Amino acid sequence: MSQNAKTGHDCSRRTILKGAALASAAAAVVAIAPGAYAAGDDKIKVALIGCGRRGAEAAEQSVNSAPNVELVALADVFKDRVEGAFSRHENSLRDKCKVTPERCFSGFDAYQNVMATDADVVLLCAPPGFRPLHLEAAVKAGKHVFMEKPVAVDPVAARAVLAASDLADQKKLCIVAGTQRRHQNDYIATIQRIHDGAIGQIVAAEAYWIGDYDYYQPVQKQAGWSDMEWQLRNWNYFCWLSGDHVVEQHVHNLDVIRWGMRAEPVKCIATGSRAVRTDPVFGHIYDNFNISYEFPNGACVLSMSRQMSGTGNRVSERFTGTKGFAGAGWISGENEWKYDGQHVNPYLQEHTDLINAIRSGKRLNEGHEIAKSSLMAIMGRISAYTGREINYSWVLNASKLDLRPASYEMGDLPVPPVPVPGKTKLI
Repeated sequence: MSQNAKTGHDCSRRTILKGAALASAAAAVVAIAPGAYAAGDDKIKVALIGCGRRGAEAAEQSVNSAPNVELVALADVFKDRVEGAFSRHENSLRDKCKVTPERCFSGFDAYQNVMATDADVVLLCAPPGFRPLHLEAAVKAGKHVFMEKPVAVDPVAARAVLAASDLADQKKLCIVAGTQRRHQNDYIATIQRIHDGAIGQIVAAEAYWIGDYDYYQPVQKQAGWSDMEWQLRNWNYFCWLSGDHVVEQHVHNLDVIRWGMRAEPVKCIATGSRAVRTDPVFGHIYDNFNISYEFPNGACVLSMSRQMSGTGNRVSERFTGTKGFAGAGWISGENEWKYDGQHVNPYLQEHTDLINAIRSGKRLNEGHEIAKSSLMAIMGRISAYTGREINYSWVLNASKLDLRPASYEMGDLPVPPVPVPGKTKLI
């Protein structure tokens, strides 16, 4: 399939069913009570770009987040992904799925067809390497956006997302990111208490995503697949698509750190390696990172992320202050506290908050925050890859690192070598 592959009416109901048989902190910004549903007087039409596992889940969460929300279009680079999503949503969403074969698009430019529909909201769930391109197109088309995290894989992309988020503000469009902890009641309550001084001045913090990644098994290259197709179908394991796991996954925890600190890191130094991912099927990314971030007040943040089977797990954040300690839903020390309020599904709540904001006219734009959190993760990866200490101001303003391929077409795309600290160049 080339960049100019057909992207229009390429999903007949017969081929869709055949393919399916074969495949068988927003609440602080928007003053709406968590768990509250917006009145369904105004129909909201949603379109999905990126029909993989996470995209399919996001579409269901979106239409189930509030009354009178419908799914009206699907798009993906791969036709089989669109066909599978069409069948799934026809069965699972029933009357909430208004997708027709004419609104199924495939190819690298499928996202452009979505922008020409009457969708009010687009769900950007393609691999992160495409996020800046899709976000810019959505904002220019006047669409509200839900976009999965991360939103950038390199500094050039992060700056593009910041610019698109500025434009969204100008056009009064809403953007919600997939950093669901900002829509999770115990996190919201904890961060508010930290900001109110419950643990005093923050002097240190920790962020962990240590675990396995067995739910995303690598994909072997099949006969007839080009380099590009294999990398797209195995996107988690290529830096230009995922940003490496410290960006793709650990950005959740780093976003919580930024949220609590209310600041950007000044600099960082990191280590990392590819200890167990020795098979080429794992692309060229690392399997562990250890990063030390320094913040303007001198606070040091320890960041640890690892994806290895059969190891101990820890996914959490912890703040240390002059008056105590804090984590999700608890504070110890002078102002001991434990969250005992309502729990809601944050994956659903983030979509509810977006729909509420659209219908009420409230301003809700998380684009800037997730772009900066993505950049925090990116600078840690750059430090680990190169062995250099990295300043945030440099990576934000000066780095020219741009991981995009020369063209988006099914063809040759050699895998870059595994980064080697001391040898990998700083760009």
